[in-house]
Amino acid sequence: MEKKRKSSVKLMTKMIILFLTIIFVPTIAGVMVFLGFGYHENIDILHELAAEGIMIGGLASRSFLKHFTMIMVVILVVTSIIITSWIKKDIYNPVKEISIAMQNIADGNFDYRLPETRDDEIGQLFGNYEQMRLRLKENAEEKNENEKKQKELVSNISHDLKTPITSIKGYVEGIMDGVAKTPEKMDKYIKTIYNKANDMDRLINELTTYSGIDSNKIPYHFHILNISDYFSDCIEEIGLDLESKNIQLNYTNLAPADTCVVADPEQMKKVINNIISNSVKYMGHDNGVISISIIDDNESVKIEIEDNGKGIASKDIGNIFERFYRTDASRNSLQGGSGIGLSIVKKIVEDHGGYVWATSKEGEGTCMHFVLRKYVKNDDEVII
Repeated sequence: MEKKRKSSVKLMTKMIILFLTIIFVPTIAGVMVFLGFGYHENIDILHELAAEGIMIGGLASRSFLKHFTMIMVVILVVTSIIITSWIKKDIYNPVKEISIAMQNIADGNFDYRLPETRDDEIGQLFGNYEQMRLRLKENAEEKNENEKKQKELVSNISHDLKTPITSIKGYVEGIMDGVAKTPEKMDKYIKTIYNKANDMDRLINELTTYSGIDSNKIPYHFHILNISDYFSDCIEEIGLDLESKNIQLNYTNLAPADTCVVADPEQMKKVINNIISNSVKYMGHDNGVISISIIDDNESVKIEIEDNGKGIASKDIGNIFERFYRTDASRNSLQGGSGIGLSIVKKIVEDHGGYVWATSKEGEGTCMHFVLRKYVKNDDEVII
């Protein structure tokens, strides 16, 4: 604030000096010339008037005016040169530099910099330009990165939708051609088609939720949920799906039976499904086990979803909740994914007032933890 006041005074002082120079320098110079040159000239005029008459005095007066005019012209020219060079240095040149800088901005070049050595308003303007340049550069880089990620997302989703569609077509054709001749084989084909359709549905839901995250418009319908009842229903649904994939599901509830949270049941189901589908995707072997534990944590409830998959490297564990982040750089049909599943988990949990993190050991498995605050109900409230 003090620096800004100093800069303002500095430029204002220059303007006052400039004004005074234009007004008073020629005036003072003229007065000095008049007093210095006119005094001697007037003495001569008096002598000439006394000796030769009025005409010679008139000639002397014209000589005085001639000299006075020439001196004033010289003074005005010198003053104009000084003022012009001052204006050029302090106003014209900086404005020209700003114009060049703004043209670079208009052309998309955000690397053009201006000197910030001045401490007046022009220097402040240069500083403001630099801040604007850095922000525009950051926004442009972020925009380019988002466009790149959007293209990657479209590519990932297209790949992941194509894979189950191809499988569904293959199994349907097998049924139509009579390949599934036995009830057991028919049941296997139908279950496979059902699982592939679920995979497609999950991907479409992820994409829909992602668009909501991007615009910060995820629809929430919060209810008071009994943790025990809610997870019992979830486990029943999840268990059927994991059973069809030959993955064992373990469930432990260590929270009191009346423990409640305020949550959106549909959005919370996305959290659980996204974590489990991620575990299934990166299981890496046939003897998969997923364990869900509900733990009482004083004023909160902690949910842990642990698997015995291949785990996550320590260098990746801090980034897995970022959008589009993929720990497995080599993409294949078994380990696809949009790269937004865990970012959706993080967003929904945080919108519920909770937080989420992960622990993992390579070759042993991964555990996802998320915490929700307990709801303390009044006696006259009904649990939904």
